[in-house]
Amino acid sequence: MEETKAKDHPGEFLLPTNPLAFYLAHKGEIDAAIAKVLNGGWYILGKEAEAFDQEFAQYLAVRHAVGVASGTDALHLALRVSGIGPGDVVITVSHTAVATVAAIELAGAAPVLVDVDPVTFTMDPNQLEDTIKEHYAGGKPTARGRLKGIIPVHLYGQPADMPAIVEIARRYDMYVIEDCAQSHGASIRGLKTGAWGNLAAFSFYPTKNLGALGDGGALATNDQELAERIRLLREYGWRERYVSDVPGMNTRLDELQAAILRVKLHYLDRENDRRRELARLYDSFLSATTLMLPKVRVDAHHVYHQYVVRTERRDALRVFLKDNSVGTLIHYPLPVHLQPAYRERILIGAGGLEHTERLCREILSLPMHPQMSDEQAQRVGELILQWDRQTPSKA
Repeated sequence: MEETKAKDHPGEFLLPTNPLAFYLAHKGEIDAAIAKVLNGGWYILGKEAEAFDQEFAQYLAVRHAVGVASGTDALHLALRVSGIGPGDVVITVSHTAVATVAAIELAGAAPVLVDVDPVTFTMDPNQLEDTIKEHYAGGKPTARGRLKGIIPVHLYGQPADMPAIVEIARRYDMYVIEDCAQSHGASIRGLKTGAWGNLAAFSFYPTKNLGALGDGGALATNDQELAERIRLLREYGWRERYVSDVPGMNTRLDELQAAILRVKLHYLDRENDRRRELARLYDSFLSATTLMLPKVRVDAHHVYHQYVVRTERRDALRVFLKDNSVGTLIHYPLPVHLQPAYRERILIGAGGLEHTERLCREILSLPMHPQMSDEQAQRVGELILQWDRQTPSKA
């Protein structure tokens, strides 16, 4: 992101996200945690990683959490330990980070992409079930392969409709692997994301609600056998050091990142509350505009990884905000099925991807991180109000 200052708006450029701000806010605790690891002399799969796994599992109210090197690796491992690979089909969405689809292909399976609900931006259960029925047209599976998995994505901090998705998966005997990369601490009907599916994959990329100061990820499950297989596969398939019982990989959460995450986990609920406060401020300013604002599921606890608005004049608004020293992002500018690496070779589910394609032309992520001040959120809100009143709509 180019951090220039607009000539007519002196002052600091407001970043759309700012992981440095969290570090500076808790510098003493984080520095002490890092120093403890450095002075301890054990840097891979030691006491910090073990403690974080236990604390994160307790936070999610699941039996097991297993740290790995990234969120992508977490998804990949989730598929592998579920027995999903070549010849299998996994249903997910196109409105997501590309990692979701990349992990399916890394496991050797074929992704099928379904549309999202235009209000929540998460997997539409009706499109999911229609796609499953289409797959079994005539009572027999089609040539696409064995339909084995569903990966709902909890996007922007909003939980997907897990009660409906889990029920569909139960009826068709399919694994559910939650993509929780943007939903640390979110819940639906009081149950946190990560506790609904057979497995759940988390990313600890620095900008996440629970972010490391480098890459990191974790898997969560209530299934002890799956947890044991994850621990085996994440380190070369070793039960005995240097002896691989099964083909594995190297994807370990290192001690430094585990120690940092233990500090940050302590503040996660507090900082999610702050994100909701900022979202309420945005709501209060922007409700008088023509923008479509985030809608929260009635049974959900949203954690606002992003505050995403919609407008047909998205690009003009983005330029205006940049000219006034406010940075924004687009999550995501191209749906996966239209990206060069995947275009015309990814299977599309029943009903097409109309809502997904329209969303990507209209969405804009406003600045959102827990160290933002009320005054900064007010400034963004007032700028958008000014722009909305002065800029004619396409209609």
